[in-house]
Amino acid sequence: MRVLLSTIGSRGDVQPLVALALALRELGHEARLCVPPDFRDWIERLGFAVTPIGPELRTFAAAPRPGAAPPSPMSAEQRRQLADASVAAQFETVAAAAADCDGIVAATALQIAARSVAEQRRIPYVFAAYCPIVFPSTHHPPPALPPIPGQTADAAQAGNATLWARDAQRFHDLFGPALNVHRASIGLTPVDDARSHVFGDRPWLAADRVLAPWPDPADGAVVQTGAWIVVDERPLPASVEAFLDAGEPPIYFGFGSVRVAPELGAVMLQSARGLGRRAIVSRGWADLSLDLAPDCLAIGEVNLRRLFARVAAVVHHGGAGTTTLAALAGAAQVVVPQMYDQHYFARRVQELGIGVAHAPVTPTAASLIAALAPALEREVTARARAVAGTILSDGASAAAARLAAIVESGGAGRRANSGPLPP
Repeated sequence: MRVLLSTIGSRGDVQPLVALALALRELGHEARLCVPPDFRDWIERLGFAVTPIGPELRTFAAAPRPGAAPPSPMSAEQRRQLADASVAAQFETVAAAAADCDGIVAATALQIAARSVAEQRRIPYVFAAYCPIVFPSTHHPPPALPPIPGQTADAAQAGNATLWARDAQRFHDLFGPALNVHRASIGLTPVDDARSHVFGDRPWLAADRVLAPWPDPADGAVVQTGAWIVVDERPLPASVEAFLDAGEPPIYFGFGSVRVAPELGAVMLQSARGLGRRAIVSRGWADLSLDLAPDCLAIGEVNLRRLFARVAAVVHHGGAGTTTLAALAGAAQVVVPQMYDQHYFARRVQELGIGVAHAPVTPTAASLIAALAPALEREVTARARAVAGTILSDGASAAAARLAAIVESGGAGRRANSGPLPP
């Protein structure tokens, strides 16, 4: 069996698909990945074929230069042109990447073309998301998105069902026209709801059932597989081990690929020092500037699960992957959300009692100290360790087995969506 795993997004979007690819290989199957070029070298070193899609994302994540004017918001016409170009590129790239594949798994809602490619090829298709709020439910509103110029902000007065209906219309208005043009070009009928089309008949929620549960599992609309976590056995670099051994557990600060100002590095160090703590700072894509001293260490990409097990707390942006790894390691968390599903994970960390949700604003040293102080209390750290024992790490293996069953049961039928899933 050969499956294409495709996404457009940052490492937090790509890494779960790598976990699924590794799990598929353990079962004797082949996985190909269609992802942004930023991750090609890393994935090819793991032995998987990669088809790059879109431009390098790191360029867009770079922080603005000091004194530079903030970028102007895009007009509706600019958004439409960007969406049209993205859809056109996807139909060409995903179709080429899916050659000789027996199924497609797409992650993130920007994967507009993948289901149509599967439909044309008559192979199974599965959509996966890493957070419950990606999928419609009366239990929660849609993820927060940047406002479109000219739209009124009356979300507070609307119910969840109304908000989801508006979200579907907004999505279709943006992507539907281009989607249907390209569907027609390959002999497929038009769709009248692009968002539902992308999600498919029974999408997967690749998130932990304790940390990010589907709010109404009895409805069967979503299959929760558990989080897709890469099994990482790498030791920590010698410099990191030496720093950890040299004193009390430090505070970890990292914002991954989120666009932040370089001076945030100094704010992080000030907050740690204000609490009498050492600090480990991940430079991330922001390439944070740091005033290096014996009480701090700047690092690049390392085995976070192993590192998180040895720090006093983890301060981060609230991405699904980082939140899950910190919870699995039993580390107290301070989540500083900026966009999309990060607000959900900040709230869940607070609700579970395993950390503190910082306000969704640029942090200051004072605000980080105010959030870290309670997160470092004994009750919270003990609760974080207790919850760690309930977090599962076998979601990728379960998803790989389920995917194999879907593809094999599709057999000669070569259907374009998952339909009823095996138990």
